[in-house]
Amino acid sequence: MFDFDGLVLDTETPLFQAWQEIFAEVGLSVSEAHWAAMLGAEADPKGPYEFLERHLCRPVDREALRQRRLRREEVLLEGEAPLPGVRSTLAEARSRGLHVAIASSSDRPWVSRHLSHFGLDRFFEAVVCADDVARTKPAPDLYLEALRRLGVSSAEAIAFEDSDHGAAAAKAANLFCVLVPNTITRHHVPAHADLVLGSLEEVALVDLLRIAEGWRPS
Repeated sequence: MFDFDGLVLDTETPLFQAWQEIFAEVGLSVSEAHWAAMLGAEADPKGPYEFLERHLCRPVDREALRQRRLRREEVLLEGEAPLPGVRSTLAEARSRGLHVAIASSSDRPWVSRHLSHFGLDRFFEAVVCADDVARTKPAPDLYLEALRRLGVSSAEAIAFEDSDHGAAAAKAANLFCVLVPNTITRHHVPAHADLVLGSLEEVALVDLLRIAEGWRPS
């Protein structure tokens, strides 16, 4: 089971860049480490709005900024490609007859649009998004629903995540979790993952399956 943002596609860097451009207009700038600290579990984190409002000493039109940021993100994402190892891992999973799902805190239109654009939708039997559950990560709801849809138990599944709050969701669902941080989430200290990789190219899926086979949820 795969997270989407930052794991399948690097949407984190375009999000960061879009906000940096907004901040720059009022003389603000943030480091990647400071930015990572502002991010939460939401697809549209509140931290950047609050940071901007504190600087301006007044409320901002959050919906207008959200729409502007989304438009800029879409432009930046046109130059993106699936992250290293994503296609090969998905292809290997398919060749082995494994069931594969997305478990994402983003909304369905966002995830489905980009999966389709990059020709990845054919790999996933289930796509579970924020629209499908009462609570998103770090709650386990997305993974529990993905397990239900795939018809497998937690002991038969592996979760791939890019952030520690995503890993916390996977562990709350009693899953073996592989963390693959990106340029933004590498600033989080991993506390919940069972294994941390530099990319999905680093270890073959067959080897990950062997590692996970000896692990059982408590």
